Amino acid sequence: MVFDYYNRLSKRNQAVYRQSDALTEVKLANPEALRPGIPLLQQALENEDRAAVELACRGFCAGFCADIKVTPVRVRVLAVRPHNDYAELHGLYEPAEGRGRARISLWMRTARHRRVVAFRTFLRTLLHEYCHHLDYEHYGLAESFHTEGFFKRESSLFKQLVE
Repeated sequence: MVFDYYNRLSKRNQAVYRQSDALTEVKLANPEALRPGIPLLQQALENEDRAAVELACRGFCAGFCADIKVTPVRVRVLAVRPHNDYAELHGLYEPAEGRGRARISLWMRTARHRRVVAFRTFLRTLLHEYCHHLDYEHYGLAESFHTEGFFKRESSLFKQLVE
């Protein structure tokens, strides 16, 4: 199945989309080693401690990168999500593009009410942005599209950690 925007892509990007869609799982070699970080992240969010949330996220990403043997990624956690009249940004992946390491930015508070994001939602956002990192650095894709395969990869990581 392809999403609506597929038909608007160039032939080259349609090929990248199909490659991405065919990749449906990220298999961690040792997910047990990452699970102790779950309560640390959850507690940091409950305590509304931005620095501790960032530290926990950095630990997860360092663990993911070591487990999968992929280039490390920088992580920063910011306070309130940026937004406009239509949407708010949950996370952002910025590829390396010759400026050092790639970076994941996450926001821990909702834009409108400035409430701390729920733990599972926040973790899924981290995993979502990490999947963009894998697309570029592990799978060598020229673009990182939101395909059905992309969302399955995100879910496969979540299930290995939480379920």
